[in-house]
Amino acid sequence: MEFVEKKRRIFLGLPLTFTKYTITDEMITIRKGFLSIQEDDAYMYKVQDVRLTRTLFERLAGLSTVICYTGDITDETLVISHVRHGADIKNFILEASEEARRKRRTLHSMNIDYEDDHHDVD
Repeated sequence: MEFVEKKRRIFLGLPLTFTKYTITDEMITIRKGFLSIQEDDAYMYKVQDVRLTRTLFERLAGLSTVICYTGDITDETLVISHVRHGADIKNFILEASEEARRKRRTLHSMNIDYEDDHHDVD
């Protein structure tokens, strides 16, 4: 399965921007720009958590913003803003990221602060 969405203006939800989101089983790609293009990618297995937000104006226009928290070095958060079908995209990313971790046998772990109780002895 694949989602291809364009970022939309909140006003009437029209796709009048040059930002395109492509979400597949393996990767999330955000492509921005018209003359100079910037492309950000994150492998699906690096996605740790996903958040869906809807402001009042987004709800009126039928749009959502999906925020992906990743373990990627270059971009720790990927923001998929002002898209239609936000809940479907969020659920797809959650399921695909879990499946990608299973395929790679990657363990998702949290960073737990460790306090060292050992003191240096002179």
